Amino acid sequence: MNFKKYFILALLYVVPAFTVLAQNPIIRDQFSADPTARVMNGKVYVFPSHDIPAPPNKNLRENWFCMPDYHVFSSEDLGEWTDHGVIVSQNKVAWVDSTSYSMWAPDCIERNGKYYFYFPANKNVAGPNGRKGFGIGVAVADKPEGPYVPEENAIEGVFGIDPNVLIDKDGQAYLYYSMGNIYVAKLKENMTELATKPVAIANLPEKGMKEGPFVFERNGKYYLTFPHVENDTERLEYAMGDSPEGPFTMTGVIMDESETGCWTNHHSLIEYNDQWYLFYHHNDYSPQFDKNRSVCIDSLFFNADGTIQKVIPTKRGVGVTPASGKIQLDRYSAISENGATIAFNDTTNTFAGWKTTLANKGAWISYNTVNFEKKNSGKVVVNAGALNGGKVELRIDAVDGPVLAEIDVPESKEMTVSKTKINKVEPGIHNIFVVAANDNPVEIDWISFE
Repeated sequence: MNFKKYFILALLYVVPAFTVLAQNPIIRDQFSADPTARVMNGKVYVFPSHDIPAPPNKNLRENWFCMPDYHVFSSEDLGEWTDHGVIVSQNKVAWVDSTSYSMWAPDCIERNGKYYFYFPANKNVAGPNGRKGFGIGVAVADKPEGPYVPEENAIEGVFGIDPNVLIDKDGQAYLYYSMGNIYVAKLKENMTELATKPVAIANLPEKGMKEGPFVFERNGKYYLTFPHVENDTERLEYAMGDSPEGPFTMTGVIMDESETGCWTNHHSLIEYNDQWYLFYHHNDYSPQFDKNRSVCIDSLFFNADGTIQKVIPTKRGVGVTPASGKIQLDRYSAISENGATIAFNDTTNTFAGWKTTLANKGAWISYNTVNFEKKNSGKVVVNAGALNGGKVELRIDAVDGPVLAEIDVPESKEMTVSKTKINKVEPGIHNIFVVAANDNPVEIDWISFE
């Protein structure tokens, strides 16, 4: 059998209660992009931008980004995310043009018990050069969830987008942003004013757009990471240096261009519970329009010399999934080359998720890192349908592994929920495989164990 495999790079952070339902995208009820992830107060907070379909009669650029506000999301296990609602809106910032829908990639950082949220937007007043253009503002809160109070004015001396802030080990804060080049400037202690004039960072690619910088330090090395259009769409690249201001040396690629044509890819990197993660975005819920994007996570690893191993994007995402949860097989970790396909449940409402079709005998799909407890050893619950009736085998740990159950999928035009007794499963972490047992096509939405 020929296989096409999309394996997870490693087993990720395991939560004691195994409550993770971690799959990509991680935000499943709205579009989200440009994720800046930060570890704050023992949790991971994600500060993304917010894509929306363009409202009618707003005189907006056709088929372009439409981004009115920012939410913040938090999680302790990287699987279950809490939406804390809107924290900054274009309608409630004094210096922002409230008709521009241009609140692009943000950042947030903590200092001395205060949380500073940095965001770009179009100004409502022209500057000295006669252009309104983009400014970068700051909103301040006492908690990462907010409420945030925007400063009255944008940061003076900054004309650009995609802010990122690094506080170095000596306490000096640096602001990075992009506008043609990638710039760096020191911030004052108050985190809302520049201490030095912005300087364009040298030794970066001159050809192709660069934007969305994200800088971090690891083992004494500084990593300047950014999206760059080397060919036709953005890929994530990085440079390394010995100082927050450089000089930097171009080093490698973190993630290649999207194979399905999402033109942008913005990102951030964090270490959480001894594992590094890459947060990025892709247009999973909007495959025909890449200006509506969604945040994803995958694991990231370093080589012994400090260079970054390239991240291959997955549908499975990160973490452990409880056997008692609804396991979305379409967020697979591996899939057969022939006879297995993924499609939306409802093309008019993509947030309803996806389904798996196994079209012929031997077609299979796998979902890894499922936690079985003793209480999960009774039955498998399957939401599936087969126009002519069908049968699938549930196998464990390998496509030719032990059979847990033979599941008869009832003849139906609609998906129905059925239960089948399973053989005993040893408690612990297992990979599951669902294999078509005959040539009658079967559609599967989810499975669960009880």
